[in-house]
Amino acid sequence: MTVGKSSHRDNSRSSTGDTAADPGVQADVPSIGRTLAGAREAAGLTVDEVSAATRVRVPIVHSIEEDDFSRCGGDFYARGHIRAVARAVGADGDTLVAWYDAVHGTEPVQLAPVAALEAKRMRIGQGRPNWTAAMVVAIVAVILLIGFNLVNGKSTRAPSGSASAPLPSATSSAPAPPTGSAQPPAPASTAPIAAAPADKVTVKVVGEGGSSWVSAVDGDGKSLFQNNLDDGKDQTFTDPKQIKLVIGNAAAVHLYVNGKDLGPAGKDGQVVHLTYTPGDPQAG
Repeated sequence: MTVGKSSHRDNSRSSTGDTAADPGVQADVPSIGRTLAGAREAAGLTVDEVSAATRVRVPIVHSIEEDDFSRCGGDFYARGHIRAVARAVGADGDTLVAWYDAVHGTEPVQLAPVAALEAKRMRIGQGRPNWTAAMVVAIVAVILLIGFNLVNGKSTRAPSGSASAPLPSATSSAPAPPTGSAQPPAPASTAPIAAAPADKVTVKVVGEGGSSWVSAVDGDGKSLFQNNLDDGKDQTFTDPKQIKLVIGNAAAVHLYVNGKDLGPAGKDGQVVHLTYTPGDPQAG
């Protein structure tokens, strides 16, 4: 649904462009809330159905349709709720979010210096993947993998004249546990994605102790996930190049990257931007 297109056709411009950029020209244009409410009614949906589809609570949906965004919990969540509701009712979420920023004069979320720089790079390069950085990371990863395989191959090669002798297995070289002793359990930190392939990046996010908005993008800039992650729910993402994450409530998301337990993504209420590539997981 295009915001205000029918009511401004005679002025040769749509409300999604000039009106959103100029908050002063709003007298006869439906508000964000009324636009979403009208789209919902046109789609034949109730507020309860929209809430079930978006996981946005019913009172918050009512408040948004009344142009009261104070119950959203801040500008970051308000933008996410607007996009989610717009997607459910068939409205243009990006246009409505731009309209929200223009009308309400909100400031961007305060991020840590590294996260703020990454957010700026994402805005500058929106729609244009950073192929140079991705190529450098991929080349370094390939070189390290080839070097590791060469060193590992030399160390395991049988001496001359004994090629027919079988190599000892990994299980036979380990000392047997004492009789009656219990085997120690496998570490829980590697259990969720213990079989992660070495030539890919594998990221698993698990909701833990609360709910958080999570966005995941692959190495080609394709969106893999953009929604709330509730307590006990999980999502796993794999890509040959990299996985970029934006997490709205870092303390409520537990990270497992390339088979390793990295613990919570951050502090309670903290917004973090993280990038992971194949190999030893280090946030970029």
